Amino acid sequence: MKLVVLILNKVEKLEEILEGFIEVGVSGATIIDSIGMGHVLAEEVPIFAGLRFMFAGARPHNKTIISVIKEEKEKEVINLIKKIIGDLNQPGTGIIFTLQLDQVEGLKPEI
Repeated sequence: MKLVVLILNKVEKLEEILEGFIEVGVSGATIIDSIGMGHVLAEEVPIFAGLRFMFAGARPHNKTIISVIKEEKEKEVINLIKKIIGDLNQPGTGIIFTLQLDQVEGLKPEI
């Protein structure tokens, strides 16, 4: 099993990504409201307030999506996400990574 983590800056794409997950057989995910460190530093820490220009155009909030998937679904899920949000190397899109899971309990059984 794998844990796929997507930090989604293009929050307007959330619904499309979740619909895509269903289409490729990923039936569960957790969505967390999140905020980047740069935004917190620039907006809430006075000593860094002068650095706001460095974060111009950055989105103030994002969504973090986590899902436990079968290992054989990993490439399909990553390709789906890239198709929806575009080149992840471009600023303001997001970050995706996967982690190998040694043990998983509590998932609903597949039908």
